[in-house]
Amino acid sequence: MDARTYPAKATPKSQRTRARILDAAMRLFAEIGYAAATNAVIADAAGLTRGAMLYHFATREELVEAAIAHIELSRARLLEQAAASPPPGVDAAEHAIDSYWTLLHETPFIAFAELEAAARTDPMLRERLITAQSAFDHAQLGGDRFGAMVQAGADPRFQTSRDLGRFLLEGLARGAMTYDEAARRDRLIAVVKRAVRMLNRKGDIHDIWTE
Repeated sequence: MDARTYPAKATPKSQRTRARILDAAMRLFAEIGYAAATNAVIADAAGLTRGAMLYHFATREELVEAAIAHIELSRARLLEQAAASPPPGVDAAEHAIDSYWTLLHETPFIAFAELEAAARTDPMLRERLITAQSAFDHAQLGGDRFGAMVQAGADPRFQTSRDLGRFLLEGLARGAMTYDEAARRDRLIAVVKRAVRMLNRKGDIHDIWTE
């Protein structure tokens, strides 16, 4: 649906209400999970009656589609903010890795990870996630955002550098370490930084592991 088909829903008041609903959906997906965050629960969190909710999102499918777009926009904004130049004396690739690790613990990234997990057994959700997943996979840490971690061009080595950093951090963020979490996490992040620098041919590092 859009403003041309439903002009009443394009009013500033209506847009603010829709934004409140989508913010609530994103937060609840991150906090209690996709399945528990039903339309009724989201409406209650947004301070709306069932009728008001149905006015803006008549079906679960409509809400999910709009929520995915909202979450993606929120992730893009956070990425742009994090893409600032590193502080003086800080390696750009390490800054990119640290920044992405921080972003993975922000609500939009947690919410999207929850949707990806839920999509494994939910065909409707899986179908609606495909476009957002593809767009992020093509642009996630490249271009003007986290170029230091990726490097320019399509060289397989740079692609591997990007994938190594991205997927290790995402897996680490979603994993469950049951003991010595901080030390194990810090060692893994230190290793991925060295590996990325090696692939990007930065510095004099030749060994991934050092004592």
